[in-house]
Amino acid sequence: MTPDEVREIAMSFPGAEEGSSYGQPSFKIYGKFFTRLRREDQSVVLLDVSHDEREMLMEAEPATFHITPHYKDYPSVLARIESLHPGSFRNFLDRRWRRLAPKKAVKAFDAAQADHDA
Repeated sequence: MTPDEVREIAMSFPGAEEGSSYGQPSFKIYGKFFTRLRREDQSVVLLDVSHDEREMLMEAEPATFHITPHYKDYPSVLARIESLHPGSFRNFLDRRWRRLAPKKAVKAFDAAQADHDA
């Protein structure tokens, strides 16, 4: 993926806002941290990833998933955008979005998806 693709996917979620963090693009959902790009390693920060899931991801795809000491105590993983699959990225963000968005927004989003899929 490219930074533009990261932005396009992140901004496709209801309530998404674009900002800046450490001089790099970052995204919020209804004012809460969603994800951000890291200049240091061209990765995105993915939250709501358990330590067990993170270990499994890093073992299965070490070229994509990694961690730094700063994030080791948080339920998170870093993913290099160059090798991160867009569908996987969307799935990680969907899970995070559902934790941050108001219940009413989640219901409306799911209803719109069901209508679209029908």
